[in-house]
Amino acid sequence: MKIDFFNNNCSENSITESIFGICDDENGNKAYTNTTDESKWIARVLNPNNREILFTAVDNCIVIKKEGTNDDESTCDGMLRFLDNINLVELKNKRANWILEAKKQLLNTIKLLGLNHNLDEFKQKKAFASNKKHPQFVVISSENKKRFYNETNGFILDINSEITIK
Repeated sequence: MKIDFFNNNCSENSITESIFGICDDENGNKAYTNTTDESKWIARVLNPNNREILFTAVDNCIVIKKEGTNDDESTCDGMLRFLDNINLVELKNKRANWILEAKKQLLNTIKLLGLNHNLDEFKQKKAFASNKKHPQFVVISSENKKRFYNETNGFILDINSEITIK
């Protein structure tokens, strides 16, 4: 069964704020954007050109079952789309083993997206892992970035709590 990641009830209204946050209350509900309560923000989105951005919750909203089971696929929390760009976002709020876990969720989401959509339509494709407990930029080796890029047919991996929209 085909899953439509782009036309569903999981997308919010477009947002054009110059700064906003992406939140996950970790209560089984979907991720969402917020413009007022920075204490809830796990990822900060900087949108200096006030582009029209569409946020779509993926985890806890777009239901994808593992083949032959009733188990849900492990997916990232959401995605930002603007112009011909797509940014997948995985939000964490923990100290240990978070990068590997986030990377697995991003990789699986990219695989599922690719099975259901032509991702070549996007000029720029990024995957962000953001952690409230580790808000500073984390350096990952160019080898790991290159491997991720090759495995995902062009997604750039960024471990950072700030997402800049250009």
